[in-house]
Amino acid sequence: MTTTAPGASAGHQAARRRRNAARLRRGLVYAGLTAGVVAMLAPFVWMVLSAFKTDRELGASPTVWIPTQWTLEHFRELLDLLDMGLHFFNSTLVAVAVTVCNLVFCSMLGYALAKLNFLGRGPVFAVVLGALMVPSTLMLMPMFVMMSRMGLIDSYAALILPFAAGAFGVFLMRQFMLSVPDELLEAARIDGASEWYIFWRIAMPLVKPALATLTIFTFLGSWNNFLWPLVATNDPDRYTLPVALATFAIDPTKADGSNGVLMAGAFLVVLPVLLVFVVLQRYFTQGIATAGLK
Repeated sequence: MTTTAPGASAGHQAARRRRNAARLRRGLVYAGLTAGVVAMLAPFVWMVLSAFKTDRELGASPTVWIPTQWTLEHFRELLDLLDMGLHFFNSTLVAVAVTVCNLVFCSMLGYALAKLNFLGRGPVFAVVLGALMVPSTLMLMPMFVMMSRMGLIDSYAALILPFAAGAFGVFLMRQFMLSVPDELLEAARIDGASEWYIFWRIAMPLVKPALATLTIFTFLGSWNNFLWPLVATNDPDRYTLPVALATFAIDPTKADGSNGVLMAGAFLVVLPVLLVFVVLQRYFTQGIATAGLK
């Protein structure tokens, strides 16, 4: 007949309590994360479902989440009342141009700050860091005055040039360029490669996760930008989607109080951003993981 020592029994009980406490903590963490995800996704899900509801279901009480009768009437009404093709083209042109400019210029400056020794490198990087601390709204008036004196108001250039290179993009690319091995670059220089060749053929392929991250953030910021396009454009033919949808929402002769039409417009505004993220999410995840290891 075997007996269990009192000390061993107490040790098993303590281990069991620790396991139970760990399970409880893990359960609380999962519950908190689930609540956060639900709170974050609920407005988006409501917007998407509302775009396909009838006006009767939109105003129903209690609230109807899933449409019983799916309809595309709100989308047809939106396309009849608003020139979505023109505004979609404006948003796409501006967002793509701003994104491409940031990828090129921010990468070039980030590479120079990380890998090249030149006079004033420290002060230039200090200016970049200082620019990160300036609220964007403070720059609206200087940018407007500059664009106005250049005669660029109500033009695509006024929507693109002020955002062709951002301090965040320069800082992000510099941090990733620091991870490129100096030995690899020196070997290329010894072989006679030009600095331009080294930048495009060696450094840039090694920072693809950073480029994907910068693409997502820049495209998202440019696509959703509302305040500057509202200030810089007076011609409706130059309105981007957020501005066009906002002016449409406050025009009683067009929106006519239909929340379904506004939900349909909001869904069309969000859709391209989701597609960009889905295409680049693998590189974006790698970029975040790599940044966490620095």
